[in-house]
Amino acid sequence: MRIDGIPASPGYAEGPLFDLDQPPAGYEAKADAAEERAALEVAIGKAVGRLAALIETADGDAAGILEFHIAMLEDDALSGPAFAAIGSGQAADAAWRAALDGEVAGYEASDQDYFRARAADLRDIRDQVLRALSEDSEVAAPPGAILYGEDIAPTRFLETDWSKGGGIALKRGSTASHVAMLARSRGVPMVVGLDIPAGPLTGPALLDAERGGIVFSPSPAEIEAFRQSASAFADRQGAARTFLTEPAVTKAGTTVRVQVNIAYPSDVDGIDIASCDGVGLMRTEFLFGKTLPDEEMQYRAYRKVLDWAGDKPVTIRTVDAGGDKPIPGFTVEETNPFLGLRGIRLSLARRDIFRVQIRALLRAAIHGNLKVMFPMIATPDEYSQAATLFAGEQAALAAQAVAHRLPPLGIMVEVPSVALAPEAFADVAFFSIGSNDLTQYVMAAARDNAAVAHLNSVRHPAVLRLIAAVTAFGRERGIPVSLCGDAGGDPAAIPALLEAGLRDLSVAPAQLAMAKAAIADVPV
Repeated sequence: MRIDGIPASPGYAEGPLFDLDQPPAGYEAKADAAEERAALEVAIGKAVGRLAALIETADGDAAGILEFHIAMLEDDALSGPAFAAIGSGQAADAAWRAALDGEVAGYEASDQDYFRARAADLRDIRDQVLRALSEDSEVAAPPGAILYGEDIAPTRFLETDWSKGGGIALKRGSTASHVAMLARSRGVPMVVGLDIPAGPLTGPALLDAERGGIVFSPSPAEIEAFRQSASAFADRQGAARTFLTEPAVTKAGTTVRVQVNIAYPSDVDGIDIASCDGVGLMRTEFLFGKTLPDEEMQYRAYRKVLDWAGDKPVTIRTVDAGGDKPIPGFTVEETNPFLGLRGIRLSLARRDIFRVQIRALLRAAIHGNLKVMFPMIATPDEYSQAATLFAGEQAALAAQAVAHRLPPLGIMVEVPSVALAPEAFADVAFFSIGSNDLTQYVMAAARDNAAVAHLNSVRHPAVLRLIAAVTAFGRERGIPVSLCGDAGGDPAAIPALLEAGLRDLSVAPAQLAMAKAAIADVPV
């Protein structure tokens, strides 16, 4: 029996099934409220300690996720309702579960996939503490197993030994979840949105995370066909690795620049600068965590990446807060955040915060080949206001005799108004097409909503027509045009993007080899 879902991390896995939703051990109630409170305090402390130990061996993405979990656990706003319930007579486990379930329900009820994806983090936080309360030691999945269930916690993913293979098959989940991001970076096959039958499942299974599906109790013919597909996928991956340190060139000899997208400064630690043409997108919103970062912290983060890149370009995007990226003390709650105060709109509304980032960028610019781009630009006036703020802070730093440099200023092309009328932005230094949002806005279909996933494709003629128009305009006016959305690293989309005229793509580091291999197979 085959069930289809949505690929979240490509690959193939064949192995026994392991149920992620096995019930935990029970909790032993304490004598009184004081002991219940103490038990919860100790359990939260244990959970924090366990997460801190995981950080010791985690890379940039994983460490950032774990640090977020620790910050949540140490936030009185999260634990306060549980302690209040204990004071009213509830046991620690029931009080904690009820408090966190309420938070989870609020996130799951959101119409935005980002918030629904973060519900998995809250469930993880909930279960970490419940596990500590019950002293339960989770049963480890056997090597090479396919983990299936409603969802998987990031810590469960990080604690699993993937060296012998295995994969993830989820009823819910999301391609935007933290686990999906981790799975892609580590090459763990993962499929979400599967209508898995209720009840325990046993026996072997075949997970096809290239096309998106799982086969239960496979027949010999299904196993044979699966192994052929898996072998072909492995061959393509192996062949792609030979392209990693070489320049990206099409069959016709056309050179294509391939840069990387990063979220944390530490992401560059695992990348050989010789394997890419620089950084096409450095997201900065992840620097804005529980507290807003000061100028010095931002300066150090930007300088680290510039020092690593040497003379190769580093394109840093000013904070793209709002929409699917809420930041305490900065963003505002809105009924439709994707069409609200996000990106450059929010930065211009909170100039006190924006000016701090501008100063850090101006100071860091002297250390490398920095370019700065503004997100969510919809009108020329937004670009002009942002550029004026840069000029103002440049003058202030000059008056203070602080070393700095004004970098080239460009814009993201992710709002249809820009893609339809690029001539209104002829004075920008460069365009960077954000294919994720552009596609989402053009097709009115969230890419992580299973019900409309078939509509959300960068290869739709309407989206490609806009990309081609922007690229042609840039070529005509001498304005560099690149693309930094997920489509840039998708081998299936790359031929259409190059056909549309693009010659500069920025991809996730894990996609570098496959992207270069796909480029080498394009005839243009």
